[in-house]
Amino acid sequence: MLFPFSAPKAAQKRSVDNPQMRCGFNFVNCRRNADLLAQGYEPPKAIRTGTSIVGIIYKDGVILGADTRATEGPIVSDKNCSKIHHLQNHIYCCGAGTAADTEMMTLTTSAELDLHQLNTGRQVPVVCASMLLRRTLFRYQGHIGAALVMGGVDRTGPQIYCIYPCGSNDKIPYAAMGSGTLAAMSVLEHGWRPDLDREQGKQLVREAISAGVFNDLGSGSNIDLCVITRKGAEYLRTDTIASEKGERMGKYGIKPNTTMVTSTSVLSLLVTDERVSFGVSPFTSQSTLEQDQRPGTSGVQGADPKEAPGKEAEESNPPGASQKKSP
Repeated sequence: MLFPFSAPKAAQKRSVDNPQMRCGFNFVNCRRNADLLAQGYEPPKAIRTGTSIVGIIYKDGVILGADTRATEGPIVSDKNCSKIHHLQNHIYCCGAGTAADTEMMTLTTSAELDLHQLNTGRQVPVVCASMLLRRTLFRYQGHIGAALVMGGVDRTGPQIYCIYPCGSNDKIPYAAMGSGTLAAMSVLEHGWRPDLDREQGKQLVREAISAGVFNDLGSGSNIDLCVITRKGAEYLRTDTIASEKGERMGKYGIKPNTTMVTSTSVLSLLVTDERVSFGVSPFTSQSTLEQDQRPGTSGVQGADPKEAPGKEAEESNPPGASQKKSP
């Protein structure tokens, strides 16, 4: 939006440089998408991602939690994936959605926050990190699949931001995102209080992530925690194993390299018909081929000379013809 004092100058410059240039939103892509749909192209489908991430505020700081399962459709690609990303020493961020998008979003934002700290010479506020993430996500109109729960502690106190892929955000005391949101949020709404201490807050986050793990196939494996206070952050990698591998209950007494025979059956086969098939051997000698291709005495290729007179007699006297006897 242009300020009043700069609007006339901008309008004059626009008319001189490029008369067709207009400020504001551009809806060319909307018309393009409508044309593609009219031509029969299918619109892109939303991809379901699996994750359970949680963030709460307790009386001394912020606690973030996430599961460690990464999926590729129905396949579990990584059982111990780190979903809590470092932005600053006092700001951390949990990512849900496409793993590459969340990783690159947090890396680029962390670099921008480092430059901001060097330029200003002071601690970066949490709201500044939230603003950078919101602007980048809104610029791409939701095409970056990164749903984030960011938490940190600065001079204004502990803060939790829930940032959506379209660029909107919520500042709330507790948040949950990912495919296990419903189960995790039900636990948070039941057990969260503003006067929670450190151990109670960690236990509440564990229960929320466990609810998401056991009620969602896209979440699983371990639980990571990150506790942020004014003194610093403590990243607890693999704090709890939510879904342990089951143990085999049955015992089998089979020796190694042996197989138990449970039953034996014998089938009797009755031959009803026999058919003989002839084929040409691929290893036929060259002399045999030359002999077969040489014309015989009767003019028929490959004919036996001893059988030639008989064949001529048969050809001269076809069946049904009258035969004369000499006196």
